[in-house]
Amino acid sequence: MTGTAPFARTGRGTALCGVLLLLGLQTVALALAPAPLRPFLSGVLIGAATAGLLLALLLARSRRQAGRPLADRAAAGEDDTQWFSARTLEGFPMERVRPLLLAPGAPGLNRLYTAWVFATHGHDPQWIARHLDLPTPTARLLVAAARQHATSTLTAPSDRRPQ
Repeated sequence: MTGTAPFARTGRGTALCGVLLLLGLQTVALALAPAPLRPFLSGVLIGAATAGLLLALLLARSRRQAGRPLADRAAAGEDDTQWFSARTLEGFPMERVRPLLLAPGAPGLNRLYTAWVFATHGHDPQWIARHLDLPTPTARLLVAAARQHATSTLTAPSDRRPQ
């Protein structure tokens, strides 16, 4: 004959039992501590409990956020998986890069896109060449194009109307 538990065991129930056990142990520790030591011990226990609560809240939030479907995160503007969106690749110098792509032993287009993103974020050609295993002239070309694109977008007239 198999027995059944009267209550389902959940993570919340286990956490509640752990918290109650810790509260009981803290009460016993305070009761057994000498009178001059009780204020110090109370402060330490309150600090530890606060730190534990903050850590538990942070963990619960990160698990909840990680469990959400990607579509929900994208709708909320939290999609950090799309490095190569139309916005991040705006201004990519495809015409100047095309001969490099057609050459033998050419780097892949995704690696050039990654280099472009790094170049638009201000990385220098040597850093890009070293970290992405690209030829330095290619990295220079992308950095120069990124700087030119940044200055052209800063000097372009705005489509916004004054209010």
